[in-house]
Amino acid sequence: MKNVFIIESKRTAIGKAYKGSLKDTRPDTFAAILLEKILKNSKVNAQDLGDIAIGCAMPEGEQGMNIARGISNLASVPNSVPSFTINRFCASGLQAINNIAQSIEVGNIDLGIGGGVESMSMVPMGGYRFSSNSTITNNSIDFYTSMGMTAENIADKFSISREQQDIFACESHKRALSAIENHTFDNEIIPIEVYKYNKHEKQHLIFDQDEGPRHTTIEALSKLRTSFKQNGSVTAGNASQMSDGAAFSILASKNYAEKNNLDVIGALRDFSVVGVDPDIMGIGPIPAIRSLLEKTHLQIKDIGLFEINEAFAAQAIHCIKTLKIDKNIVNVNGGAIAQGHPLGCTGARQVSTILNAMRIKKVKYGIVSMCIGGGMGAAALIERF
Repeated sequence: MKNVFIIESKRTAIGKAYKGSLKDTRPDTFAAILLEKILKNSKVNAQDLGDIAIGCAMPEGEQGMNIARGISNLASVPNSVPSFTINRFCASGLQAINNIAQSIEVGNIDLGIGGGVESMSMVPMGGYRFSSNSTITNNSIDFYTSMGMTAENIADKFSISREQQDIFACESHKRALSAIENHTFDNEIIPIEVYKYNKHEKQHLIFDQDEGPRHTTIEALSKLRTSFKQNGSVTAGNASQMSDGAAFSILASKNYAEKNNLDVIGALRDFSVVGVDPDIMGIGPIPAIRSLLEKTHLQIKDIGLFEINEAFAAQAIHCIKTLKIDKNIVNVNGGAIAQGHPLGCTGARQVSTILNAMRIKKVKYGIVSMCIGGGMGAAALIERF
């Protein structure tokens, strides 16, 4: 894509599910607060928006009824601006950004917003009422393999030890804590006012810092019980945290950006999504990144930074090793093990995070990638200006 420019990319801080700062605020509400602030802080005229796409992995309950339209309404976006919700599980936010980018590239619109939202506090993973298809259950039971077991399968298949996973997880927390201490995230997080209940008392607060990162040690992590398999290696400590959050990017055509004197921070150059075996879905970033590099005629050595979602330490370790990426340029400010993984928001959060990191480290190209439930992987190439 040669005509798609990123004008702005911001996110909320990421809250811990069930007990964090966003647990009692509806996802459409906190996402709308973020969207309204992004639009207010930018030079963009909301009347010019051609479309809004918002990813959500569990679009039901408080996240149902085309949550994108509800968010638009709450954010006082003009009714003339359309919006839609999209679901590709963990890649939903990135897919939404790509869909807006594609609409701009082919000339359907000149300006749009893509992003993601998820409240795992209000809508549980799997939704309120999971119902399997008996034909799939009888003929392809691996399709319904739990996410935790897919990580165990990768650990077994590719000989990734518990110690390796705990070391990786500990490093993720160290990097995230360092980023918070150095105010690295200040440029990507927009503080929002939310509320939560404490002993039936409604408390208003300004939420502006990720709640997942914590001081831990390899020794402490090694004492945790395995979560999905007896005598396994995947624990709550070396897996991503359940979280709440939202993130959005404003995208525009070259002509619109120039005509309206908009500052451009980067460009979305290409996007790839692939399928893999569902029972080892965590390997998804490997073929997705390879596909992306092939299409863009680039190599691993050309990429300055990577954001590869840490759904589980086991799969992240395997992806980094197989692709022969320098671990020092992957998730430099920590990943989902520390920051959290609000499903449909994560891909959009990664775009905000990598653009900020690319600005600080002055690199030209960055790649955002993740594995996806059901057996998929996605990747996007970002160029910094």
